[in-house]
Amino acid sequence: MEKDAVFETNFPDVELKHRGKVRDVYDLGEHYLIVATDRLSAFDVILPTPIPGKGRILTQMSLFWFDMFKDEVPNHLVAWKVEDYPEVLHKYRDELEGRSMLVEKCRPMPVECIVRGYITGSAWKEYLKNGSVCGIPLPQGMKESERFPEPLFTPSTKAEAGLHDENISYDTMVGIVGAEKAAILKEKSLFIYTKAAEYARQRGVIIADTKFEFGELDGRTILIDEILTPDSSRFWPLEEYEVGRPQPSFDKQYVRDYLESIGWNKKPPGPELPPDVVEKTISRYQEALDRLVH
Repeated sequence: MEKDAVFETNFPDVELKHRGKVRDVYDLGEHYLIVATDRLSAFDVILPTPIPGKGRILTQMSLFWFDMFKDEVPNHLVAWKVEDYPEVLHKYRDELEGRSMLVEKCRPMPVECIVRGYITGSAWKEYLKNGSVCGIPLPQGMKESERFPEPLFTPSTKAEAGLHDENISYDTMVGIVGAEKAAILKEKSLFIYTKAAEYARQRGVIIADTKFEFGELDGRTILIDEILTPDSSRFWPLEEYEVGRPQPSFDKQYVRDYLESIGWNKKPPGPELPPDVVEKTISRYQEALDRLVH
């Protein structure tokens, strides 16, 4: 394994607020420090084998998209160069370089904003059963991986650790955040997805679906967390796209396929990953970065 794999960070002189599936979040008083580690979760379980460099790739992609949309949709980014961080962090440069962001503190919205451009995954399963996706009726006779006539906005709850997010209707979302905020979140999510999907397609990437998170700061709605990465989105290679079957993707599909093949029960602890699965996974993440950003 590469020397620079970062499974978790420990900075004793700053307060650790939260360790998520992938990110370690530190409270610096005025701001948060978010560090994208190389941890990988599958089926909601953090696996013991890190994917070297994955955190850097996720961070570089988020920075790229934040910059692309900053004029239309503000975000929580304050700084991403270690020299611009508080001095107490400078000695941790090796762990922070390229995989961290200093961000505004804000109030996270209690919903996740999912936009689906193509019918796949859980949406395909629901369609086969009910002819709808997240309660939205769809035309008859759709095929797996087919593009929707218009992108669908399908919010979900934000589950506590260890639990699954649940899809909710737009009306339920209105009940949670109010009509005005719900309309803003839907509009911003569809705007970002549509513009990003158009850009990505020119680079040979289909964005099948993606998840956004928003927060509130000084009365404004801002983008937070990560945006349009292989961890928060389903990216497909355009040249291999074919309606009527599942698609190869630029994400942890190799890992999921491997775990299915060994019959793991999808409960902690997760199994170690063999080197070839790690290698194939990092190459897919890297290819997504190369196509979209470089």
